Amino acid sequence: MKITCQRESLTAAFALAASIAPTRSPKEILQNVKVTASGSRITLTATDLDVGIRLDVEEGVEVETEGTALLPVQRTMAILRESNDETLTIETDESGIRITGSRSKFRLPGSNPDEFPSVAEFNEDKYHVLPTRLFREMVRRTVFATDAESSRYALGGVLLEMEGTSVIAVGTDGRRLAKMEGTGEPQGGHQTTGTSTIVPTRAIQLMERAVSDKDDTVDVAARANDLLIRTPRAVIYSRLVEGRYPNWRQVFPKRESAEQIDMAVGPLFAALRQAAIVTDHESRGIDFTFGDGTLKLEASTADIGESQIELPIPYDAETITLTMDHRYVADFCKVLDNETNFVMEIESSSKPALLTTDDGFSYVIMPMARDR
Repeated sequence: MKITCQRESLTAAFALAASIAPTRSPKEILQNVKVTASGSRITLTATDLDVGIRLDVEEGVEVETEGTALLPVQRTMAILRESNDETLTIETDESGIRITGSRSKFRLPGSNPDEFPSVAEFNEDKYHVLPTRLFREMVRRTVFATDAESSRYALGGVLLEMEGTSVIAVGTDGRRLAKMEGTGEPQGGHQTTGTSTIVPTRAIQLMERAVSDKDDTVDVAARANDLLIRTPRAVIYSRLVEGRYPNWRQVFPKRESAEQIDMAVGPLFAALRQAAIVTDHESRGIDFTFGDGTLKLEASTADIGESQIELPIPYDAETITLTMDHRYVADFCKVLDNETNFVMEIESSSKPALLTTDDGFSYVIMPMARDR
């Protein structure tokens, strides 16, 4: 194999593929990225056996001799990042791999590419076509609420439900729940079954990174034990989390007498950051008191101090105080623009708060016990 590549475009693609390769593994061969040169492009392949990627690179690539090679992740990444050359030539011979620039030469040991495990290709005739923007928002607005540390493995991933044109993503750690919904186009009658299409948190984050804003759509195929996504340049495979997802629909408040307050993200987030100055890891609760046209945020920590921040809101009904973990409210604000308007629905100090936007995002926060 002999290829010449623009260093910057190769570095970006290699970094994405390398993020899937394990840093430590009893199978050392997995600590490589497989490069396959064919026609006018190269395909980078990496896997940790649970997640795999196939990434095509055509821009800035010239294939002189077709073939395959295994590039060790750490050394190759270091070369790509530290090099000042605009182009690099990578070629293999009997003694290993040579990476050559205008003023640099490196030789790395080569392993047998035939021993590298295969990574699934996207050959499905049943899948959903989603707008790229929707897919990325679905991941961003749910993945933060998952719990990778939980002993309940199902909480360590994002649930995907796809049926007809309806597409729903859900993330929860048992104390808050994030849901994003939108519409996609089913192909071949594709749909998920039950509550078992749970994509591991790390895997779905990698998928979101691999999707480019230049791509209009992304294809998503759920199978019995895994999920595949396809973009014009990449295919990513992930095993699904074993287990069944909790009945998230039961968590969503269904009430008729709740108060609904129109708010904007920016002012709430600014007030929240101020109130949280006197909190610590042990004391994370902030009292949110709604009444007399004002939202009052109050925090108190014995060794640190107290805070009281006021924010005008369109609310003049009965005073309600709700204690919430400030981190959970901040997480909601972080995945939205400051200008975004939302509705906060509250009922009492013991009932969860429901935050919704008009583009399909809903977020439930369970209240904390008031200890003040």
